[in-house]
Amino acid sequence: MDQSLRNKLRGVVTQSRKLLEAVARVLQGQFGIYSTGKKDEVAVEDAADLGDLSADDLAFREQILIHLKHVQATGFTPQDKPTAPALTQMVREVAFTHLNRLCAYKMMEARELIREAVSRGLKSNGFVRYVSEDGHEADERLYASGQQFAAYRHFLEWLGGTLSEEIGVLFAPHDPANRLFHPQRVLEDVLEQINGEELKGIWTEDEAIGWVYQYFTPKEQRDEARKASAAPRNSYELAFRNQFFTPRYVVEFLTDNTLGRIWYEMRKGDTALKDGCRYMVRRPQEVFLSEGEAAPAESNTTTDGLNQPVYVTHRAKKDPRELKILDPACGSGHFLLYCFDLLLVIYLEAYDDPDLGPALKQVYPTPDEFKRAVPGLILSRNLHGIDIDLRASQIAALALWLRAQRAYVEFDIPKADRPKGNRSRPVGFALTLVGSGGHCRV
Repeated sequence: MDQSLRNKLRGVVTQSRKLLEAVARVLQGQFGIYSTGKKDEVAVEDAADLGDLSADDLAFREQILIHLKHVQATGFTPQDKPTAPALTQMVREVAFTHLNRLCAYKMMEARELIREAVSRGLKSNGFVRYVSEDGHEADERLYASGQQFAAYRHFLEWLGGTLSEEIGVLFAPHDPANRLFHPQRVLEDVLEQINGEELKGIWTEDEAIGWVYQYFTPKEQRDEARKASAAPRNSYELAFRNQFFTPRYVVEFLTDNTLGRIWYEMRKGDTALKDGCRYMVRRPQEVFLSEGEAAPAESNTTTDGLNQPVYVTHRAKKDPRELKILDPACGSGHFLLYCFDLLLVIYLEAYDDPDLGPALKQVYPTPDEFKRAVPGLILSRNLHGIDIDLRASQIAALALWLRAQRAYVEFDIPKADRPKGNRSRPVGFALTLVGSGGHCRV
């Protein structure tokens, strides 16, 4: 993705964020929770004065207040009542989640993983078919009576629910974003932004959602935080103040010379990675030693000359299911995405390897069965990430799930034959989240 296209995306994300942060008006108008405009003061109206709220809405309102206390506990000044900084953070989190979901639907549409859901808003084919299918009679009646937006909101909730088992962190059923929904005009304006012609080709890029994450936090917020304190005051500030994206060539260099080089040495150079990993450091005269074999006494394994022999210590082959990759600050998953690419090659070579293949063939007797399993194996057995920012985990989970779907296409695996994941036996990767939300696995 070139810089000009990223600049266009930056403008769309900035404008969409401003629109979606209008969810604060929903908090005030519907649930009686709002900032007074005075320093750090948040007003919470008496529940008895909110007579138009259902029992379900009142229960959700209590959950919001509990969530605000949780936000404060992550580092803001503890108080008995919610504070404006905590409220602002929650509003931004909700806006961020909504934007991620809309972009996720757009990326899934581009890969034909779901029916058209957001590209034409209320006129999207997927929505029109939804209201006509069995089980959605109530929404069909809403649609027929002129309440199309209410039905469309239910459609988006339903769509998120169908995806929550595989991408739970983004479509979590208990996320506040599920109940804090924007007015029709706001949603239409945001959809107009992300459906703009200038972004037409961006949604097929696996890393597009990572750039959405980077551009969401405005520069003025970073500047304000740095002005208020020389050091981050909580995990939320720590995340966005230290949000640095590694350039692609650095991602490739580090991965080529760790995961790529390890497999290269295991296979004694007999791997497609020697050509595919363009930054892998190799010497012209490498000599791979056998197990138990020592380099000649006069040899220098670090070599003084480029064309002198370099003796590479024997590295035992390892079943690819046992290779573990941990990114201790995974962010939106750029390193993990590239590792996925290399692991696809590693698994396919291992299946035909005389030493590793028999164990794999016991479980997956045919190449087709093996290819069907490989994307899920990579996500559930190989890739691990840790990040202090729970928002980043949304992005990493989505990006890797989409990469797995692309792998199924590359392997000609029909959608009906692709394995489904769930929270207890994930096709999704084992992402460990560390931060204000505690620990969980996706």
